[in-house]
Amino acid sequence: MDKNFVIGLVLIMLMLIGYQVLVPKPVEPTPVAEVKKEAAKPASVTSDTTQKSSQSVDSTAVPQKDLVIETKDARVVFTNKGGVMKEVMLKNYKTYDQKPLYLIAENHNNFQIDLPTQTGDVRLTNQTFTTDAQDRTLAEKDSAVITYRTTLKNNQTVEQTYLVRGSGYVIDYGIKASGALPANKSVEFHWDNDLLQLENDMKKNREVVTVNYYTDALKSLPTSPTSNEEEKTADPVKWFTIKHKYFLAGLIAEKTPLTNVTMRANVNVEDSVIVKNMNIFAGIPAAAVQKGEANFQFYLGPNEYHIVDKVKAENFDQNVYLGYAFLKPINKFFLVPLFNLIEGFVSNYGLLIILLVLFVKTLLTPLTYKSYISMAKMRILGPELEQIREANKDDVAKQQQEQMKLYQQVGVSPLSGCVPVLATMPILFSLFFLFPNLIELRQQSFLWASDLSTYDSFFKLPFNVPFGIGNHISLFTILMTASSIGYAYYNNQNTPTQPGPVNMKALGYVMPLMFMFILNSFPAGLTFYYFVSNVVTIAQQLLIKRFVNEDKIKNILEENRKKNATGEKKQNKFQKYLEKSLQAAEEAKKKQAELEKKTKKK
Repeated sequence: MDKNFVIGLVLIMLMLIGYQVLVPKPVEPTPVAEVKKEAAKPASVTSDTTQKSSQSVDSTAVPQKDLVIETKDARVVFTNKGGVMKEVMLKNYKTYDQKPLYLIAENHNNFQIDLPTQTGDVRLTNQTFTTDAQDRTLAEKDSAVITYRTTLKNNQTVEQTYLVRGSGYVIDYGIKASGALPANKSVEFHWDNDLLQLENDMKKNREVVTVNYYTDALKSLPTSPTSNEEEKTADPVKWFTIKHKYFLAGLIAEKTPLTNVTMRANVNVEDSVIVKNMNIFAGIPAAAVQKGEANFQFYLGPNEYHIVDKVKAENFDQNVYLGYAFLKPINKFFLVPLFNLIEGFVSNYGLLIILLVLFVKTLLTPLTYKSYISMAKMRILGPELEQIREANKDDVAKQQQEQMKLYQQVGVSPLSGCVPVLATMPILFSLFFLFPNLIELRQQSFLWASDLSTYDSFFKLPFNVPFGIGNHISLFTILMTASSIGYAYYNNQNTPTQPGPVNMKALGYVMPLMFMFILNSFPAGLTFYYFVSNVVTIAQQLLIKRFVNEDKIKNILEENRKKNATGEKKQNKFQKYLEKSLQAAEEAKKKQAELEKKTKKK
């Protein structure tokens, strides 16, 4: 090694050691459970904005009072302090450890609204509001209107109105202020939300939680499990959602778009309770508040496609990620409806996945049949291909030319076996994106997997393995890998070796091992699907083999050879392409030989 290079390495190592020794370790954060007991206000709220209460009426004489509205799907708690939602609990869902699931939790959520007036800004969430509404339990088709009112020192009144329905996850919200408001200012809206851990893997949670927002297209705050992120947009925002892995807490502002929106995601990797802290800062046009036109909708519920698809907001269904643009139609118009159709008849989701595989494989049977026939043709030509390779061991170009001649003679396309397989790939890739986003699989057990929406931890390791393995071994992933290797072995026995720089037979064994590392922490439902798919594909090919007469195929190839030799058989496009390629190769070879002769003469 170069001396300077070695010195540089030593200095870098010394710097790293010095950093570990001299830099103090980060202070362990206060557990959120203790923070909740202290009822501490999130630091991000008080540090980013100045307290604006100089214009408010003294509200200490009015005690704080909660208002509880029970619906079929949620329990919503309002408070007269600020006239805001204090808690939202989803009744039909639990956290990964079977605790109540809160999208808005006391001491982990803070709404802040600053109203500009002619005499200064007023922080409405510091005000005490009054209401005539009472605690209610709503029938499924019933609804409740809650109106909170407060009067400021300048006799200006503010009303906040909520409409809660007996079912569903949408809550209407409107804000109106009497009197003139400064025309050049906006009502400042700030939502500070701690994302509590709802799923089992904290690291995986931090990799996917984000803020989605919609202007003229869907955009998202960058995700990182270890670093803070911030993004600003001057474009009017029609809606935004604070996105958990399977749940959404968002605000729809389609008729009164939000302005100057800033989104922040703060993460503390040492915190074992909070996934991330999300902050949304936005402006509401003051004119809309003054006219009573500042009407919005909160969506607080599951990120389930057939639910969010019904929300009346432009492209709100895009909160459910269905893959790349070219794959999305497959998921949206085929796989999701098919999944929901089978779901109506089968309650066990493991059996549902098996039925899904059988349906898809049955649909693709014609392609599987064509692929097998192509493999059979190549297998019949195997001895002749081997003779060509033996006769031209040292000339790969000659090998390829002779093979192309053979394919032309018998009317076989070596690519015909690949095309059917490639045609099935979009479905496999679509499922790769669909299964991690299917809330329907959440907390659904099957065999040893307690939750098909996350990995099945069949073996727990006392240490972390790199390359995506983690501290567990997924048995469904092992079975998927074994079945993939079995399928590769079956194919290799039935397919002759193809010349080229890449050993395709060996690659068939290597790829499943690579995917074992990648998919070990993916949902058990996905790896189970791939496992069943491999088993069914092998069974399909074995069944097709029983009905295919290879002697008949061999006779057809011989007839093609005779007809092509006498010119009786018309050439197809591939044969014409082969003929042109062969002619071009022969001409190139002749030119090369002539050039070599001229060079020798000189």
